Amino acid sequence: MVSILRLTKDGPVQQELISKDARVPTQVADGLLRKLSQAKLIEWKGKAIEASPHQRVKIAIEAVKLGADLERACKFLQWNEFENIAAEAFEANNFTVTKHFRFRWAGRRWEMDILGCKEPMVVCVDCKHWRRGWRRSAIMRAAESQVERTQALTEAFPSLQKEMGLANWKRATLVPVVLSLVLGPFKFYNNVPIVPILQLQNFLNELPAHATSLMRFFTSF
Repeated sequence: MVSILRLTKDGPVQQELISKDARVPTQVADGLLRKLSQAKLIEWKGKAIEASPHQRVKIAIEAVKLGADLERACKFLQWNEFENIAAEAFEANNFTVTKHFRFRWAGRRWEMDILGCKEPMVVCVDCKHWRRGWRRSAIMRAAESQVERTQALTEAFPSLQKEMGLANWKRATLVPVVLSLVLGPFKFYNNVPIVPILQLQNFLNELPAHATSLMRFFTSF
């Protein structure tokens, strides 16, 4: 699976190259590729193997479930694959999406990986799909940093409304979220949700019903 991630990041690859890269006999590799094809994790066309961004993320998740090192499985994912899947989840739930939103506040420069906006909700996402050492301490630091960014954005919000395309909003509720490839040791830290990428759409669908239990910041104009 890791070899597939490595070799398909730039497009289709010949099946024999996967066998060589993984150091697996061709006959064994073909059997495994057939299983992945049947599970719809790859597309097998003739002698070429290809995988869409969604399939590549699913392959990485499956590899981790089977014991692959998280960082090793993730390092062959393209940054935009992860972000595009997140953006699609937001758009499927009628959010508008802004990537890499940069702003200045309190003498510092800040950046949000993804902003998902649907009045009056602004979901502020930090993507941590290949963070080294994805353990309790790393998740805690990621959540604390995202709370700090979200608070800064809340304070700067009135001056950024037009830039964000939200000039007509009268109020906003900002929710910090940490987005991961797989589920970590816990789902929340100080009421900040730690959301696996393939569960993001469900999280957004259920967000209105559960928003009051999450860390939130409020601003009005």
